[in-house]
Amino acid sequence: MIQVLDKTFEVFISSEEIQREVRSLATKINEDLQDEDVVFIAVLNGSFMFAADLMKSVSLSSEISFVKMSSYHGTTSSGRVDELIGLNNDVKNKTVVIVEDIIDSGITMEKMISLIEMENPKQLKICTLLYKPEAFKGTRPPDYVGFSIPNAFVVGYGLDYNEKGRNLDAIYQIKE
Repeated sequence: MIQVLDKTFEVFISSEEIQREVRSLATKINEDLQDEDVVFIAVLNGSFMFAADLMKSVSLSSEISFVKMSSYHGTTSSGRVDELIGLNNDVKNKTVVIVEDIIDSGITMEKMISLIEMENPKQLKICTLLYKPEAFKGTRPPDYVGFSIPNAFVVGYGLDYNEKGRNLDAIYQIKE
């Protein structure tokens, strides 16, 4: 068990399980997209560890870019996701793979998909380490899923609790 700020967490997915699944996802992506011109777009902040480990096992000739979603208007949150910050790569007629740490409701992903599709990619795939099918309200489920998990709060391996815990090498679930 570990403590992050005022909450207690227990190991949910070990570092070894994560690494095994990341290699498995990379193998599937390598097979599926071997003849494609691929641009990976990793969503910050949460996906940085997953994206780094995934790319170590991707053997495709590819590019990677990191983006952030913005939902701010001035100094206050608008409650909407308004823009993609950092998409500097030309994705027109290329295969785009969005790399996300976790997809729960899918609302942010829906907006991101619509923003990327305006750039006319050849095709768009979604790769997520964690997926919460019970919480998903989007129209497009991910193409590549590491682990389907229950709708519980998790931290570690890029995921945070109030910006803390991202550096943990395993994924921890909140202990109620």
